[in-house]
Amino acid sequence: MAGTACARTLVQAGFRVSVFEQEAQAGGRMGHVDTANGSFDAGVQFFTVRDPRFAQALDVTVPGLCRPWSATTIVVLDETGKKVARPNGKEHHWVACPGMGDLVRTWAAPLERHGMLHTRTQVQALERDRLHPDQWQLRVSSPDDAPNVYAGFDAVVLAIPAPAATLLLRGSGVQSPLTLPLSEVEMEPCWTMMLSFPQAMQPGVTTLGPDWNVASSTHHRIAWLARESSKPGRSLKERWTVHASAEWSHKHQNDSPARVLAKLHKAFTEVTGIRVQPSHMDVRLWPHARTSTPLGQSFAWDSHEQFGVCGDWCVGMRVEDAFLSGLDLALAIADQVDNPA
Repeated sequence: MAGTACARTLVQAGFRVSVFEQEAQAGGRMGHVDTANGSFDAGVQFFTVRDPRFAQALDVTVPGLCRPWSATTIVVLDETGKKVARPNGKEHHWVACPGMGDLVRTWAAPLERHGMLHTRTQVQALERDRLHPDQWQLRVSSPDDAPNVYAGFDAVVLAIPAPAATLLLRGSGVQSPLTLPLSEVEMEPCWTMMLSFPQAMQPGVTTLGPDWNVASSTHHRIAWLARESSKPGRSLKERWTVHASAEWSHKHQNDSPARVLAKLHKAFTEVTGIRVQPSHMDVRLWPHARTSTPLGQSFAWDSHEQFGVCGDWCVGMRVEDAFLSGLDLALAIADQVDNPA
């Protein structure tokens, strides 16, 4: 979200932009996972809208792309799965349809159409261009027959988690005053489990387990549970996404996926009472999912080296935080960098 917002704003300001994405599609933690039984929002579950700039960007996007999810009331559960509170939220919870990743993919589509988005391309090092020392070049790992070096950049933006940005800068030997504040940002991992129960589509069966669709939990293994099939624009086949707690994820981040799946599935049955065997189970680890110590400002920009960083972790961990971070950095670049276009 941060990188796409930044790139789109720079293009609108007349800059030539190249976006490098290591996955097959843009999305990051807003990406969703497609399966035979329906999709899972494996990362971001929903977003809220508070800033008028984010609201305006959403207003002019594809009609129906984002829809409200009736999960404003979130159940709070104790260790045994018993309800201890049912807070009445006042904010609308929004989801992109048919999956959360479709918002970023839609916004990134014009970049891809004009050859500005390079997918399956991981940046491994930042270097000064040997022919033009005032410019940057990027050393990358990319698909077969693709260039290994991209050169001629006046400025570079890192729209990646702060720990990853710190490693990239240090590994590249880049000396910058941004290195220290970036190293002080703290982010927690999160194991995510995805479960499918297509048997809930049988005659006479509507849903399995509890009478709620989304809950936060005090269970030592589980922090969040959501019935994916309750979201608008999704398959009705019952599916659940479960986020493990930050403490448990940190403790078990080096465990095998099979071990994590077994432990989280056991906790899921304890909390929900659903003991039917799922037809599909999977887990994935987000190494940098939750911001515990943010940067403390919307973005960071090194005017001497001409590179910046942005992301939700700059000020928090919300989707809107990521959007505003990318937007604010792009506006700062447009104000400070000569436009080669």
